[in-house]
Amino acid sequence: MKTEKYTDQIKRLPKDGKQIIGSTDNDNIIVYQAFNSNIANYAIANQKFGGAHYSFNRMTWIKPGFLWMMYRAGWAKKEHQQRILAITLPIVHFKAILQEATITSYDETLFATHDQWKNELAKTEVRLQWDPDHDPYGNKQERKAIQIGLKGGIQKLFCTEWIKKIDDITEFVHQQYQFVEKGENDNIQTPYEEVITLGNAEIEQRIGTTNH
Repeated sequence: MKTEKYTDQIKRLPKDGKQIIGSTDNDNIIVYQAFNSNIANYAIANQKFGGAHYSFNRMTWIKPGFLWMMYRAGWAKKEHQQRILAITLPIVHFKAILQEATITSYDETLFATHDQWKNELAKTEVRLQWDPDHDPYGNKQERKAIQIGLKGGIQKLFCTEWIKKIDDITEFVHQQYQFVEKGENDNIQTPYEEVITLGNAEIEQRIGTTNH
């Protein structure tokens, strides 16, 4: 996993707007999820999701932004989120997910009517939220970050067929949280992230990125 100093990252990345920001590896994107040890152990051992403790009847959420994941999981301190997984997903499949996504809040610039949005949201298997990104200390940023919820058939494809690799990065998370607790900004390392351009105006329009 390529990392960089958090203080370097904040100089590079945009301060506001709605962009997909994350880590890439050749033709893949890294997305993050947090689980309890039962689910995480199965995922690492089998390099896919499933087993007795995983429910395909619950929507599962993926996040490309590391610090957004840290905020949601409390740096792996929250109940049932003590294990942080970095999931390598081919960008072609990431785009297929976004192609089906419907934003969870009505936006008149993306939908002709409120009813049109409501109908799409009711039938979609992919929900997308733009939420304030956060710094390592949990403070809101002007920039927005995405999280993507999957259910149904597309969740099954993601969990069992599309994933290239699952890495447990919990130890790395714990190491960085020690610096967060001490307020040592210069020592905090984060995965190297950048603005990810999809090269697809239709998808970017659909999800409402700033650069569509």
